[in-house]
Amino acid sequence: MTHHAEEIKKPLVRKLLTWYGKNKRDLPWRETNDPYCIWVSEIMLQQTQVDTVVPYYLRFLKAFPDIGTLADAPQADVLKAWENLGYYSRARHLHAAARLVMDRFGGRVPDNLADLRKLPGIGAYTAGAIASIAWDVAVPAVDGNVRRILCRFFAVHKRMDDRNTMKYLEKIAEALIPVRSPGVFNSALMDLGATICRPKNPRCEVCPVKTLCRAKALNLEHDLPIVKKRKKIPHRLAAAAVIRDRRGRLLMVQRPACGLLASLWKLPGGFLDGPSNMQEGLSRQVKAELGMDIRVGVALASVDHTYTHFRLTLNACACDWVRGKPEAVGCPDWQWVTPDDIGGLAVSKVDRMILEALPPV
Repeated sequence: MTHHAEEIKKPLVRKLLTWYGKNKRDLPWRETNDPYCIWVSEIMLQQTQVDTVVPYYLRFLKAFPDIGTLADAPQADVLKAWENLGYYSRARHLHAAARLVMDRFGGRVPDNLADLRKLPGIGAYTAGAIASIAWDVAVPAVDGNVRRILCRFFAVHKRMDDRNTMKYLEKIAEALIPVRSPGVFNSALMDLGATICRPKNPRCEVCPVKTLCRAKALNLEHDLPIVKKRKKIPHRLAAAAVIRDRRGRLLMVQRPACGLLASLWKLPGGFLDGPSNMQEGLSRQVKAELGMDIRVGVALASVDHTYTHFRLTLNACACDWVRGKPEAVGCPDWQWVTPDDIGGLAVSKVDRMILEALPPV
């Protein structure tokens, strides 16, 4: 198959680059050659749609215009700038990587795959994208979109997410990458996958390389790639305690530095074993986090949210403070906050939803 890739490489590159020159998407990170800006965009684009990323990208670069500024910033400011973009480990890794670049690489984004892969949050695809787009290194950038294109283009009848298949597709991608303008070629593949060679209903009639596509020739474009059927994701329940002091301030706690939504702020509480255990479970969670006893009262609000691996229903309950002073027993930090204070904290989307759903005091 790699021999076939080498045979069609020239017409494929020519046709794809010609199409891209006329049809490429107008995206802000394509207006610069700054490796830092390209790096930020690639991290944000991991598991996130382009339209969602654009405003975050612009705001993030306004707050942190260069690696030094990002490296010097407190993590809380970085998480706040990332708020609601999701997958917050990306922000923490980007922040840590910026500090590593300053300390180990003199503030310069590495121009080779080996050093890029040493940075937190950068895998094979992201390293290939940064190296090819920012530094013009002739390396592929193979993500799920590119694998889908290659499976169709070369009529691969094996499951796309199989480890051996992924290695096989990597070899094909390496055979196809041109020495000249490798970053443009990788960007063209990204656009092809996003706008034409889509997961469902591919627009083969307007594809610039359809005459070279084996799936199209064999009428298999709707059957490929072969993917594993997704399992039904579980549903989980969680409860949050709405606890106020005499001044009407709300008690908030910081999540642990690792795990789901690490280091963000939330109402006290956590996951429940089942709906019948709400009062007992919430009381136990608050005791574990803050070392204080509460009495769980009526439900005030409920929101639903879907993560990658589970669906969540979060219930907020009015709670009375019975005894004990708040202490950071099972959480890094806590504080009493006013509505204005909450706006300055980094809070996840689901927690922001529950806060906004609470009735006014």
